[in-house]
Parts: sequence; structure tokens; C-alpha cells
Amino acid sequence: MKYFLKGLCVFILLTSFSGERRKDFVYIKNTSFGTGEVLEYRVNFGFFTVGKASTVVEKSIYTRNSRPCYKVDAYGETLGFVSWITKVNDQWGAYVDTAALVTHVSYRKIKEGSYRKDEVITYDHDKLQAEVKVKNKETGAYEAPKYYKTPDNVRDMVAGFLYLRVIDFNKNYKKGDTLAISGFFEDTPYNMKIIYDGKETIKTKVGKVPCHRLVPIMPDNKIFDGENSITCWMSDDGNRVPVKIQAKMFIGSTGIELTSFKGLRNQFKIVQ
Repeated sequence: MKYFLKGLCVFILLTSFSGERRKDFVYIKNTSFGTGEVLEYRVNFGFFTVGKASTVVEKSIYTRNSRPCYKVDAYGETLGFVSWITKVNDQWGAYVDTAALVTHVSYRKIKEGSYRKDEVITYDHDKLQAEVKVKNKETGAYEAPKYYKTPDNVRDMVAGFLYLRVIDFNKNYKKGDTLAISGFFEDTPYNMKIIYDGKETIKTKVGKVPCHRLVPIMPDNKIFDGENSITCWMSDDGNRVPVKIQAKMFIGSTGIELTSFKGLRNQFKIVQ
């Protein structure tokens, strides 16, 4: 019996120290989306439709970093005459924690003209570190990984949009309020600030949709025209679906608009 008690004490000590090293994730209530959701968009440049995009939440739940995860993919490609000029076929994906909505693994498969990039990022939430691996274009094998520091509760761009969808703007925000999302892209951590710009009903391919307006505060860059150059409209219902995103660029205006949906968790709100 004494050996059993001694062994039990050692086990408790070891598991206690192990538990202290593990990240304590904050549970985030999600009633906005679930598995099996598919959203489809048209991509415009000015008045022209130049491509299509979609987001897919896989029907299965996956395990990454010993945590249950949604597998979410975003696809985008050019259509018509634009493909003759420069063909784009991109895939952005992530394994997103079902409880905390943080990213455990993200990946990008980029094909834009002659440019190619195949990247996988694994996030260590205990060490606040991202392991970035990029596939060599010639050998097809991943090169030696590089490591970067990340903020706490880090999210890639895919998880960032999912996180926005669980925020109850009607209860917690008024026009002019600011929220922030900690993220990581390529090799750089960031803290994106977003202005809640009130409500607006917009006309779309699926009908007139009451929306929340969100305006990310963009840093100085060579692509977008000003810090308030991007506006995102999210449906003012239980789904909070991204309905439209419009961006003012130095070379013109571009954006995406919802064209169809299936597998929504809640009734989609359309007004006459």
C-alpha cells in the first residue's frame, strides 16, 4: 500500500507540473456557424465579375494539437477574360479550435500567374510560437522550418473571420467602437483594429440583407488606398455571415459579394 501511495503522489505531482505548462484556452460561445457550411461569392473589379470564391467548413471534426478542430477552407479563382491575363487559383485553410476559435494549423496554396507558394504554419500556443514551413518549388519538399513569436490566442485570417462571426454586435458594440484581433501572417504578428460602423441594409444577389458594417484600420501599404479603404458587411442575424467586402485600391475598387449559401446554422435574414 505504501508503494501505491508513493506512486500516486509522484503521478499527481507530474501531472500537476505538466498541467501548468499547458495553455488554458478560453471557451468562446459559438451559435453562429457549424460543420457543413458552404458560402459562395462572386469577385468583382469595378463593375465586372472577374472571379469566384467560396468558404467551406468540413462536415468532420479533426484533431490538431490534441484539440478538436473545424477544418475550414477558402478558395478563390479568376474567371473569363481575366484568366487569360493572369490566372489565379488560391486556397487558404486552417484547423480552428472548436472551443477557443484559435488556429492550430494554417496553410496556403497560392497559384497566381507564374507565382507559386505552398506554406504550412503550426502554432504552439504554449510557447507562443509559429513554425513556418514553405515547400521548395523545384524539389517539391518542405524546406527547413522557421520559427516566429506570436501573440497570445493567435488566429490566422480564416480563424479571424470566424471569430468576428461569434461577436454579438447588437449587445456589445455601438457605432464608433473599436475591437481588435491578434493574428499572424507569413512571418509577422499583428494586432488588427476594426471599427464597428453601425448597421446598413444592402442589396445583393441573394436579396436585401440587414448588415453590420465593419471597417478594419489598415496600415500604410502600396495596395489599399487609405486606412479606411476596406469595408465588410456581416449579416445582422444569428449567422453573421460575411455578405460583402469592398476595398478601395490605388488602381480601382474590388470586392466580393455573397451569391449562395447552404448549411447555415440559423435562418438567414432577408428583407423585402
